[in-house]
Amino acid sequence: MLRTPHQRGCPREARANPALKVRLLAVGKAPRWIDEGLAEYAKRLPSENALELAVVSPRRGQSDEDRLLAEVRSKEIVVVLDRRGETLSSEAFAALVAQWRMGRRDVAILIGGASGFSESARQRAQHVLSLSAMTLPHLLVRVVVAEQIYRAWTILAGHPYHR
Repeated sequence: MLRTPHQRGCPREARANPALKVRLLAVGKAPRWIDEGLAEYAKRLPSENALELAVVSPRRGQSDEDRLLAEVRSKEIVVVLDRRGETLSSEAFAALVAQWRMGRRDVAILIGGASGFSESARQRAQHVLSLSAMTLPHLLVRVVVAEQIYRAWTILAGHPYHR
């Protein structure tokens, strides 16, 4: 579980906003460099904005999709990453993050495997997003999503990271 320490120099208005807890739900272990990349972006966030990785193990007889959906908590907003989803700019994603923060609800972002998600999983989600028209390795998506969450925070905080 990754927790974020308070970032020094964080603008006061960003610290005053409601907290947001985002859990990335993914299947299978990743190489150390993936975990290190995710941890790097998670530690840059202020402490009230937690970014966690929850890894589920693949099991025979149960699909990866079912394992991921079983991990979603009842009050979490469900975001499914799927190539058929909506593509957002970083600014539009930041606006969505701001809505989640103001709604004071935690978020579960589900990272699927090579097959994506079924129609029933996409219907269960409040948001179905695509990171790119290109196909990305599902392990690398962990780092890309972590960076975009950090980028969203910087946009909302007026931080110069996003120019």
